[in-house]
Amino acid sequence: MLNCVFMDEPEIVLDSKRIGRKHRPLVIAEIGINHEGKIEKAKKMIQDVYDAGAECVKFQSHIIDDEMIPTDVIPGNSDETIWEIVKRCSFSEKDEMSLKKFVDSLGMIYLSTPFSRESADRLERMNVIGYKIGSGECNNYPLIEHIAEFGKPVIISTGMNDIESISKSVKICRESNIPFALMHVTSMYPTPYEHVRLGAMTHIAEEFPDAVIGLSDHSIGNYTCFAGVALGASILEKHFTSDKSWSGPDVPISIDPSELKNLINGVDSIYKSLGGKKEILSEEQPTINFAYSCVVAIRDIEIGENLSKENVWVKRPGTGEILAKDFQKVLEYKAKMKISKNTQIKWNMIEK
Repeated sequence: MLNCVFMDEPEIVLDSKRIGRKHRPLVIAEIGINHEGKIEKAKKMIQDVYDAGAECVKFQSHIIDDEMIPTDVIPGNSDETIWEIVKRCSFSEKDEMSLKKFVDSLGMIYLSTPFSRESADRLERMNVIGYKIGSGECNNYPLIEHIAEFGKPVIISTGMNDIESISKSVKICRESNIPFALMHVTSMYPTPYEHVRLGAMTHIAEEFPDAVIGLSDHSIGNYTCFAGVALGASILEKHFTSDKSWSGPDVPISIDPSELKNLINGVDSIYKSLGGKKEILSEEQPTINFAYSCVVAIRDIEIGENLSKENVWVKRPGTGEILAKDFQKVLEYKAKMKISKNTQIKWNMIEK
């Protein structure tokens, strides 16, 4: 189950997966409704998500009569009505349970987005560990209040919403004492890069310091997700398809198995690269040994001879006693002994 730990950095726990700035980001592969209501197609995608190394797969739970009235509204990324799309892509409770069991058997995290009260109740009967709330439901406060009554955590997408409308959802979560994450989203399919607005994650984090922050990305490719990790995203979500030649509502903006694997590897690499401060690492010593320069005699030097740029200079390797950074100090000294050409100068060889 998800739990919330209030620390310097917000953190939630999903099964054994700890999520927050101090932990490797969670990558959610959203199959959504790209399966088009075909159970075997959905299972194929689950297997491909698993094989790519993802920890979490997400679906959408639709019960059309409880979700919407008959409508001829057509989404911007489709040529058919939302009613037709949802009707075609809906699963029965039995099928949804079958998919969850398959995900569980692979040791992955199963998430689903409910779009109505009945679909939320269905997911609760399925004993899901938490809820993903879509951008369209971010300001559906009656539904969020209903889900909050289950006492389980929520990950809320915030596309098409501003700070004011997000605040009301956050208030419900806080008053219900459930842990929550907020995902920045731009609800355009695909999202042009100039409208991704990664700075919004920082804005959300500043306004809601007790929220885990994530990015649900609808732009093409993985670039913005990689940047999102560097800017503090602890959850990354991308639409997924096994084959870009397949039909499916969100296939045009989806990543395929090779891209998902690339995303996971990239997120891991970037996360490992974060933090730190500018200092010299002990592990850099082998490179220091050859890359630094030290003060060296560039010709034979006699006893009592003043050191100057004519008889000393700086050369590799960096194994000498006097590094190049102290060259100017050396010029204030003279030789205490004979020093042969190409000898690395030591302090006991010279005196003022």
